[in-house]
Amino acid sequence: MTLWKTYCWIEDQFDNLEKHTQWGIDTLEKCIKFVKERTEIELSYAKQLRNLSKKYQPKKNSKEEEEYKYTSCKAFISTLNEMNDYAGQHEVISENMASQIIVDLARYVQELKQERKSVSGKYGSLLTKCWPESKRRFERDCKEADRAQQYFEKMDADINVTKADVEKARQQAQIRHQMAEDSKADYSSILQKFNHEQHEYYHTHIPNIFQKIQEMEERRIVRIGESMKTYAEVDRQVIPIIGKCLDGIVKAAESIDQKNDSQLVIEAYKSGFEPPGDIEFEDYTQPMKRTVSDNSLSNSRGEGKPDLKFGGKSKGKLWPFIKKNKGATPEDFSNLPPEQRRKKLQQKVDELNKEIQKEMDQRDAITKMKDVYLKNPQMGDPASLDHKLAEVSQNIEKLRLETQKFEAWLAEVEGRLPARSEQARRQSGLYDSQNPPTVNNCAQDRESPDGSYTEEQSQESEVKVLATDFDDEFDDEEPLPAIGTCKALYTFEGQNEGTISVAEGETLYVIEEDKGDGWTRIRRNEDEEGYVPTSYVEVCLDKNAKGAKTYI
Repeated sequence: MTLWKTYCWIEDQFDNLEKHTQWGIDTLEKCIKFVKERTEIELSYAKQLRNLSKKYQPKKNSKEEEEYKYTSCKAFISTLNEMNDYAGQHEVISENMASQIIVDLARYVQELKQERKSVSGKYGSLLTKCWPESKRRFERDCKEADRAQQYFEKMDADINVTKADVEKARQQAQIRHQMAEDSKADYSSILQKFNHEQHEYYHTHIPNIFQKIQEMEERRIVRIGESMKTYAEVDRQVIPIIGKCLDGIVKAAESIDQKNDSQLVIEAYKSGFEPPGDIEFEDYTQPMKRTVSDNSLSNSRGEGKPDLKFGGKSKGKLWPFIKKNKGATPEDFSNLPPEQRRKKLQQKVDELNKEIQKEMDQRDAITKMKDVYLKNPQMGDPASLDHKLAEVSQNIEKLRLETQKFEAWLAEVEGRLPARSEQARRQSGLYDSQNPPTVNNCAQDRESPDGSYTEEQSQESEVKVLATDFDDEFDDEEPLPAIGTCKALYTFEGQNEGTISVAEGETLYVIEEDKGDGWTRIRRNEDEEGYVPTSYVEVCLDKNAKGAKTYI
């Protein structure tokens, strides 16, 4: 006999058992609520982790994305990705707890309620207490039979009573006595039956009910324990994956290479320039005659005369036509140092080659389709593809010309090609002169008055061009004579060294005509001369001047 059958047989304890089983169901529902709130916390935490990881991811096609070439930044990206996976494991925890605990326990609670209701309904209906009524009836019949007997005896002793009355009293006493006997038999039978039922009730039915309640309660307790184990196992199952995420973060941290990052910084920002040479000492104790250092770009034009903008500059690493970058980036990236310019040009060449390859693939596809149409006219008209094929071919040709242009600039920067020939310079100057004057012409700002690139050439060709061309132009002791006049069509701000500012409508002297590089050398007065874009002035040359051309 179980403990519940031994100690809980007392009838009035059933209410306490009902309260206890209801408390057990409430405990299960409390566990369900707890796990449900845990799943919500896991989902919220996972969402916050994902948002945090997304927030610090570099944006595509941005300067920030370029910064993530360093190993430290790559490690940070790996950490963000691992945290994203880490968040996914918390989502797995939430999902598994919901499916393996919440759903299962909720179903079990409904089954438990139904079982409890079924068991409780049987209690009290098994035993019907009908014997008290039989007992009362038997007691009443006995008393009435006794009174009837006493009445009969009284009548029989009375000499004044008729014989008929005595007989009537006797018969009435016998009837009452028989009724008492019948009630006694009925009472005895009902009581015997009740005792049997009561014995069955307390020794069979009630123990069985308590046994079911006990089993139901123990199953509930076991189910709570199983749910707790599942609760722990759901967490335990993702621990290896979370460990891998953490190992990934550690591995990313260990992959950081400070030397490699430093080298990337050097490669990204090295200019390719050499340090300037020593400045020659000028002895002012000697007669006041300006001594030009060996490293200057040109010699002075005369003693005691103020130096022009071209004189007195160190030639070790001077860039007389470096443009002040106030507008858009030039097409040839001439605003960058040589090394950076080379990288940008190489990148542009690679991009153009990819575009050419893409267009060529498209052309091949169209050609194949056209062949199919030729062999199977019912599938389409081959002539309908001619326009598209011509368009793609034209795009390829344009991209090739563009690639050649950037490859020429790249070769010039890398020193693979010598300085441009006079013919190339004249073509470049002619192209520049055709550009609208209202647009900042990058080529004009980029080229020096002799047509050579002065910003991103290789060091040898740069120094050679500057030393040769500029020295040749300014070696003359006497100022160049005027060969004509010019009128400024537009205002030009001479912000680059070697140029001169002019105002719209101003008339100046021409001392050197355009050599094909897009620049004309002019003079305002004896000490002010320089270059202006040819397209900004209207030149009128003197036909009798030496070296003057006959066209205007």
